[in-house]
Amino acid sequence: MRIFVNDKPLDLISYEEFNVSKSYEVVYQEHEDIASHLPWKDDVLFHEPSHDTVIRLLYLLRTRKLKDLDSITLVSKDKAELKRFVKSRFAIIKAAGGVVSKKDKILLIFRLGKWDFPKGKFEKGETPKECALREVEEECAIKVKAGEKICTTWHTYTHNRKSILKKTYWFAMDCLDDAKMTPQEEEGIQDIRWFYEGDAKVALVNSYPSMRYLFKRFIKKSHKPQIS
Repeated sequence: MRIFVNDKPLDLISYEEFNVSKSYEVVYQEHEDIASHLPWKDDVLFHEPSHDTVIRLLYLLRTRKLKDLDSITLVSKDKAELKRFVKSRFAIIKAAGGVVSKKDKILLIFRLGKWDFPKGKFEKGETPKECALREVEEECAIKVKAGEKICTTWHTYTHNRKSILKKTYWFAMDCLDDAKMTPQEEEGIQDIRWFYEGDAKVALVNSYPSMRYLFKRFIKKSHKPQIS
């Protein structure tokens, strides 16, 4: 599970998933004091973090600009309990969206000064795919067909002094009709464009790390080798 906290990736993994060949700038053992290695840079690893360590870690990620930090990994024998505790520190909101393709082009929207992918929150009774279809068609005024799920992203933000963890389901989509394509201005969308893959990658430099992560997952799935 990867959560983007203040745009920094926080990975929650088990020892079965742990890559022993990866190098870390700082490695914390169980019960070691966080302050002993601050400020962080590059990649940081925590073995069996306690609840107190997780609380302190989340606070630091949310409140400090750790510009030299690349990622933090928490590894535990009980990954399910680690995930449960981390999620318990937030109010969780669910959303869904899509990466829309038309031949060799990909659709991006421009909102809040960044290129992004269309998405929105669930309405009562919706499945993830139903929500994704509705939101993409509403925000872009196009008709699409939803395909397979790409991945789920998690990112945090603060709203009315509440810490929010947003879970977003993402689907690959094909454009069926874009004749009336228009950005939904009431949702703050200022522009909407088709990009070639290379140009989309460049545009997403001005985006959120979670969106670049999504784009990489989409490209990896869409370019998987064909079995003859």
